[in-house]
Amino acid sequence: MTKRDKDLLLKNNLKKGTNLVAVRSHNERLVLQLVREQGALTKADATRATGLSANAISVLFRALEEDGLLLRDKPIRGKIGQPSTPLRINPEARHYATLKIGRRSLELAVVNFAGEIVSLAHQPQPFPTPDKTLAFVRNELSNVLRAARKSRKSISAMAIASPNELWSWTEEFGAPRKEMEAWRTFDLVRALEDIVPWEVLVENDATAACRAELLFGTHADKQNWIYFYVGTFIGGGVVLNGNIYTGSRGNAGGFGPMRVPDQAGGNRLVDHASLVVLERMISAQGGQPFDIYDETQDWQPYETLVGSWISDAGRNLAHATVSALSVLDFESVVIDGALPAQVKDRLVAEVREQLEETDLQGVHMPEIEAGTLGHRARTLGAAATLISAEYVNELNSIGA
Repeated sequence: MTKRDKDLLLKNNLKKGTNLVAVRSHNERLVLQLVREQGALTKADATRATGLSANAISVLFRALEEDGLLLRDKPIRGKIGQPSTPLRINPEARHYATLKIGRRSLELAVVNFAGEIVSLAHQPQPFPTPDKTLAFVRNELSNVLRAARKSRKSISAMAIASPNELWSWTEEFGAPRKEMEAWRTFDLVRALEDIVPWEVLVENDATAACRAELLFGTHADKQNWIYFYVGTFIGGGVVLNGNIYTGSRGNAGGFGPMRVPDQAGGNRLVDHASLVVLERMISAQGGQPFDIYDETQDWQPYETLVGSWISDAGRNLAHATVSALSVLDFESVVIDGALPAQVKDRLVAEVREQLEETDLQGVHMPEIEAGTLGHRARTLGAAATLISAEYVNELNSIGA
């Protein structure tokens, strides 16, 4: 980003502060958001972006620095007057334990305040069950903490990123209904109380991934966008006014059931733009369908099938994008997933090409771009959920 672009972005920042002392917490969150978005921020930058007085910004910066949330960078010299000193997020300020429950894998990690994974345990699986999940946490928790060189007391909180209603859609991904039904009455948070000493939050996995892309990604120049995450099933999120919009029931951005034109395979987006579809294609030709979840694989052995899947998924993601645009005027569509980087880039290009050939009367062509976090988006999203709860001003809460 050029200096001119940055200056324009800061000037047009929609998140403004107030000089009332009683709402300092709001202003601290605001400054932290801006620092996180920009990577580093000077007091002059923060004053210009927030509308707060220079004195108020100095007080806020000092408080956040004393709390250990911000660190000083090297002074910027070469200008008239005193050198300015940017501040950045302190990675060591907080550490979080995160658990991702996926339909094909489990992950337990320690994530720092800057959104960096410090340590990680990964376990592939054909399907998740409550017993397998608890056993995984029991077996790996000490190892993950040891690898991160953190004690239980040094972890601030824990969050779980998991699909809603894990007992649903079992036939679609070949899981035994009886075993998955155990999730319906299982209280994972309560069960974890016997294993971990921290407060535990739960977030939908795709919504969490969207939070991570918003908090740790590169989208500070956009306020309104939609996010598709291509995993075993497809999910996503909605960003409005620079904040996650979850809806009154927490289902906003759950794009899987979105209807697409009738075609072979089904009339829902999940029937075409999900990895379980590619799994079935590989299995039908005698291959190993779970190979696509091995991060060391580039999917080259299945190139013919991958090309066909990209074409079908891209076409239907384009249909879904037009449907979403007809409801809200988004600037951008961000596509990420548990995909090799080159496959993700091809999928993004396919969606863009399909939209360019689509009748867009009544809507505007959005930017189509790749997400930045890939396989780790949901694991990082659990940490983003915790950071957002404590350090982000949420503007899109229902009833606010």
